[in-house]
Amino acid sequence: MPGTLYIVATPIGNLEDITLRALRILRDVDLIACEDTRQTIKLLRHYGIRRPLLSYHAHNERKRAEEVIARLKEGQTVALVSDAGTPLLSDPGTVVLERAIAEGIPVVPIPGPSAITAAAMAAGMPVDRFLFVGFLPAHRTKRRAELERLKEMPYTLIFFEAPHRLAETLADMREVLGARPAVLARELTKVHETFERATVEVLAERVATSPVKGEIVLLVAGAEAARTKRSSMSVDASELAERVRAVMAATGCDAKTAIARVAHECGVSRRLVYRAYVSRHREDDDA
Repeated sequence: MPGTLYIVATPIGNLEDITLRALRILRDVDLIACEDTRQTIKLLRHYGIRRPLLSYHAHNERKRAEEVIARLKEGQTVALVSDAGTPLLSDPGTVVLERAIAEGIPVVPIPGPSAITAAAMAAGMPVDRFLFVGFLPAHRTKRRAELERLKEMPYTLIFFEAPHRLAETLADMREVLGARPAVLARELTKVHETFERATVEVLAERVATSPVKGEIVLLVAGAEAARTKRSSMSVDASELAERVRAVMAATGCDAKTAIARVAHECGVSRRLVYRAYVSRHREDDDA
């Protein structure tokens, strides 16, 4: 009888975020196939687990898949883990999974942490339906083409992005997707976990001047939600001015940033919001 391939989710940051079942499986398997042995061994040492490790990453996936399948055919049990979170979601593992299924080898998922669900839980955006995109292409032309394909999707869009490409990605989103609410989730479950809720434009401007570090998940409103939000907002001058003040009070940002944010949220020009804000400011001074 062949062994079993376990797909095991591991913490994305906080080592306490692991299930009892995952710990049991990791203790019992004959082999743990992992992206980076240096990362996985930190988790294993934390819980006093000592099992043989095999590096399994994007650059050796096909070769390692053959080794893993051979061991499974011999009756050994294997746990597949990624550096963090749920394997196969923008991580290697597809090759060995497909081979195992084709060979009739039992495959058992051990669910647990995922940056996708963690971000969705606290972002404050509609996630009854969402589309996980993963990483956009690194090349600008291909990235913009992909955003054009996603432009009319009605669902909340969830992306992964590398810190060094975030500013370029947000700039492209601002041009292609337009005025949409967005959430930048960073370092989920870790000490410096943050959720920045604004619009694509505000986030683009902020990241362009103050680059961010760490693991990033970006959520962007779908086309339907963005249109509904814009159509439900009044462009009355007094309300625009009040919105600017509310944004400044809530976020601590300056008037320029707040004006840009309100303009995109309401689907109007920054000039119109600026004039409304200045006019209201003068009225208050005269009073």
